[in-house]
Amino acid sequence: MQQVNAAIAAGTWPVAPGPALFSWGRGTSGRLGLGNTLDYSSPKQIGALLKWANVSAGSEQGFGIKDDGTLWSWGRNVYGELGLGNTTYYSSPKQVGALTNWLKIAGGNYFALAIKTDGTLWSWGRNQNGQLGLGNTTYISSPQQVGSLTNWSLAGAGNASAIAIKTDGTLWTWGSGGNGQLGLGNTTSYSSPKQVGALTNWFKFSPSSQTYQTFNVIKTDGTLWTWGYGVQGQLGLGNTTNYSSPKQVGALTTWYNVAQGQIATFATKTDGTLWSWGYNNKGQLGLGDTTARSSPTQIGSLTGWLQVGAGLYNSFAIKSNGTLWAWGSNNRGQLGLGNTTYYSSPIQVGALTTWLQISAGRYFTNSIKNT
Repeated sequence: MQQVNAAIAAGTWPVAPGPALFSWGRGTSGRLGLGNTLDYSSPKQIGALLKWANVSAGSEQGFGIKDDGTLWSWGRNVYGELGLGNTTYYSSPKQVGALTNWLKIAGGNYFALAIKTDGTLWSWGRNQNGQLGLGNTTYISSPQQVGSLTNWSLAGAGNASAIAIKTDGTLWTWGSGGNGQLGLGNTTSYSSPKQVGALTNWFKFSPSSQTYQTFNVIKTDGTLWTWGYGVQGQLGLGNTTNYSSPKQVGALTTWYNVAQGQIATFATKTDGTLWSWGYNNKGQLGLGDTTARSSPTQIGSLTGWLQVGAGLYNSFAIKSNGTLWAWGSNNRGQLGLGNTTYYSSPIQVGALTTWLQISAGRYFTNSIKNT
């Protein structure tokens, strides 16, 4: 697992050329990219290509970037969220334009953000709250550049809001702000990027299309910060209060990766432990029960957890040995375990040790693994 070892050494998850793309779960609207609308409860390969470098699941859409820099999308497309210039649904991957300089993709709730190799930021899809960052609320069915800057390094698309980090370490948000989820000290919505404070040490995040008005970001010093909707304890602050400005989660400086689900949060530490907090009605916290938590609680006692991802009411994690684990809601087979049984503790998905990336949408999952 050369890619996994590189991730541990560098502190980042690698974009590994060559692997295959897989999906499973609910197939309605063609969101699995398998050429049909069927449900699958076990991982199925999308096409035969071994060229996928980056993958992201939107609410009911899939997005992928190949190692040649091309961008592809599939699934539901009622708001133009596939970026194909139309509102036609597709059950197999379709190339977005003809460019070959796409680098990172983030699928949101019927909209998407992408960064090119030149550092420019692009968006398309639903825009009722200005989440496209284009200074308006017009829906766009083809990629449009967000401003003219060329220093964007990371972008994330949530429910109806967006978040991004620039190469200078500054943090920016835009879109819906009704529960303080933009971190700007108010509940105002903005249709253009606004800087969160003045700090320049913001490092990484992993918001999901299922994020319900909450953001979590790790700084370069290993501290974890959160804000927004906290009614189910998903902010990890020991209460159920909403906050409109960043609040530190505890005092630790060992947070490594973080992922936001519907109203639950997951994170790994540098010691390889896995933690969760928030809503737990389907066992999505992986703690063996369905009790909500408002502070970080360790999932089991194992170490070696590297990457974590969250869907609507289900969760995933990849270990440093390349194994994939799943738990939570499973009514459409979205856990990939070959059944529709719910699990409140992590269960290994198959026996393979070659999983690289995981991204969960609404009742379905996309993943990349070496074959």
